[in-house]
Amino acid sequence: MLFRRTVLASFAALALAPLAASAAELPDLGGKSVVVVTENAYPPLQFVDPKSGKAIGWEYDAMNEVAKRLNFKVEYQNTSWDAMIQAVSDGQYSIGMTGITIKEDRKQKVDFSDPYMRSQQFMLVRGDETRFADAKSFGEFKDGLVGAQPGTTPFYTAVYEVLDGNEQNPRIKLFETFGATVQALKAGDVDVVLTDGTAGKGYVDASNGALKLIGEPLGTEDFGFIFPKGSDLVAPVNAAIAALKADGTLDGLNKKWFLDYKMGE
Repeated sequence: MLFRRTVLASFAALALAPLAASAAELPDLGGKSVVVVTENAYPPLQFVDPKSGKAIGWEYDAMNEVAKRLNFKVEYQNTSWDAMIQAVSDGQYSIGMTGITIKEDRKQKVDFSDPYMRSQQFMLVRGDETRFADAKSFGEFKDGLVGAQPGTTPFYTAVYEVLDGNEQNPRIKLFETFGATVQALKAGDVDVVLTDGTAGKGYVDASNGALKLIGEPLGTEDFGFIFPKGSDLVAPVNAAIAALKADGTLDGLNKKWFLDYKMGE
């Protein structure tokens, strides 16, 4: 319940941001095709449904609604996280979405939309973990290993808020995908994975008790869609995000994916 209240409080805070656009003011993009790239490895934002095999999630629903209101056709493609920002920067894709934290250094390569979600970092551990209970006690547990993707918010949070600030610390084990870090955690190859609460809750709900979230939030981050620098899609998408906030659509998606949806059911 503490985690759920934290998530809802974060959503509520973001929903209070200034809202300027209404549906009547949204531009019409004339049915143009827009290529949107994602990773499909970040439940419940975007992932492959284990039952149907279809790609689904909060971001798919949100992007489909944005496309509907702005009158453009979405073509979804997939790439790895480590290639995504550069690929969008190079113009290979029109929009990128995979729970991407809005950061100043990334703005040098891509343009961001306005935030559509706020999230906080938590520690994901095995369900029977008792050797540590928070970031401080994990830092003191010298044998503990962290699994992380290089260049991501969880990696930097592990380095600077949990460990000693050394990006080469041997206690950090690197993996190509977030899903691989979770598999390593389940297998006992690492002891903790840092994740924002949205993805963490998805994995916990699907684990049948094999995983749990522990400790207090380790930071707050805002998510945005990314575009090639100077993209003429940024302003229309921002207007659509504001409209989705204003009419309660994003609140409905939050309820659907973070409260009602159960992974694998």
